[in-house]
Amino acid sequence: MKNFSKILFVFFLLVPFSCSDFLDLKPQNILTQEAFPKSAADALQATNATYATLRNWFYHSGGYPILDIMSDDARKGSNPDDQRPTVGPYDNFTHNASQDGLDRWWAAVYEGIKRANVVINAVPLVEMDENLKNRYVGEAKFLRALFYFDLVRAWGGVPIVTEVTAEFKIPRATAAQVYSLIETDLQDAIQVLPKKSEYGIADLGRATQGAAQALLGKVHLYQGEFEEAEDLLLEVIDSDEYDLESDFDDAFGAETENGIESVFEIGARLNEGTNNGGNQWGNVQGIRGTPNRGWGFNRPSVDLINSFETGDPRREATVIFLGETMPDGVVTLGDGTTPDETRDAQNNLIEIECYNQKVWTPGETVPPGNNTITSWGHNRRIIRYADVLLMAAEALNENSKSTEALIYLNQVRQRAREGNNAILPDINITDKTQLRDIILNERRYELAMESHRYWDLVRHIGRSTSALQKLQSLGFVQGKHELFPIPQNEFDLAQGNFEQNPNWD
Repeated sequence: MKNFSKILFVFFLLVPFSCSDFLDLKPQNILTQEAFPKSAADALQATNATYATLRNWFYHSGGYPILDIMSDDARKGSNPDDQRPTVGPYDNFTHNASQDGLDRWWAAVYEGIKRANVVINAVPLVEMDENLKNRYVGEAKFLRALFYFDLVRAWGGVPIVTEVTAEFKIPRATAAQVYSLIETDLQDAIQVLPKKSEYGIADLGRATQGAAQALLGKVHLYQGEFEEAEDLLLEVIDSDEYDLESDFDDAFGAETENGIESVFEIGARLNEGTNNGGNQWGNVQGIRGTPNRGWGFNRPSVDLINSFETGDPRREATVIFLGETMPDGVVTLGDGTTPDETRDAQNNLIEIECYNQKVWTPGETVPPGNNTITSWGHNRRIIRYADVLLMAAEALNENSKSTEALIYLNQVRQRAREGNNAILPDINITDKTQLRDIILNERRYELAMESHRYWDLVRHIGRSTSALQKLQSLGFVQGKHELFPIPQNEFDLAQGNFEQNPNWD
């Protein structure tokens, strides 16, 4: 998405009014909601502003990748005392409605929805090319669906806002109503969005028909609607628009941004700060210290490291270990304040200093104490083709088509083994229950540290023999932690219009 990174930010200013005739005059040079958008250029700005929300660091799970931290894939990371009271509780499910990050995450997602609503409601009134107009609205509906999908997974039923100027204190809709809106938005988007191959180079990174189909397939999968999921995901596969990169580690490299495996990703530039096109997703998780590439949160867990099959190259491509020489020659030495390893009272190893390699951005070595500009240039992959293949395998298996499911599962394993037939043999098990757990595990190895694991475990409660056990070992309480608490400040603002999620009172 480097080509689609010159995002123009549009800020809708509230203009104060009084009895003064002077103040009652409409300003001539200020963008008001009534005056914007009015032109094709305005429509583009408004659409780009919706994409820009994706780079807001509050959007990335409340400022931190808390969803990996809440799974068996990761721990808080950084040095032990850094953000212990704010981020630490997500590590052991002791967070609460006032927890740092939740309110910012909620607000950032609704900001994105507000911007999408401007496009959806106002752009159709602009005199401009009809095809381009329809495309902008389709992009906004894709993004609104993505935002609401975040909300419904995290909080269940939430207020539905579809107008530019919304009423205050809108009551919570049901989860089913939110999912219905998501499905409608994505169905509309599918009808008008171009295929990836139909975009020019300058527009790579924008929402595509395939991205909308893949997201809708995932939405159906999360609801247990496996037949619908199967149909949509196979359409993406059969489109010939996507494929796996030859090597697993190429799926995250700077040279393959918006490449053949990318279905949808959030773009970023090397400029530090989101206002200049940067994306803090990489910075939050980057190596702390030497080289100075970030804050070091979201540390790969020992459990994840030990879970990979013997010889699986994805282990080394997912985790940066201390003393490792990176492809660009940089040696990772860590921050010097974090213990190389941490053990419990029984001398069991519970943590080692290591980092998420999937956010590594090559560049010049940045000395300790300087900025971490290189880490801001990492494109975050939201939907990869490997994810589509594994979702298709899951849907097919649940539809009692296990033999077909193996085709797509083994495609992922074949790429991962990188030509070494001594490792990662093809799976030939067709028992639905066994294969369900195998696919869940394969998703872990393939998608580790990409913020899929927590959602995968939660949605498999009741279907997988291991999902609930894994979560409970971390502190998860069934009947409570499937959803986050409504942020306390939002709950207070509602003034009795909200009910808190179960067991969070």
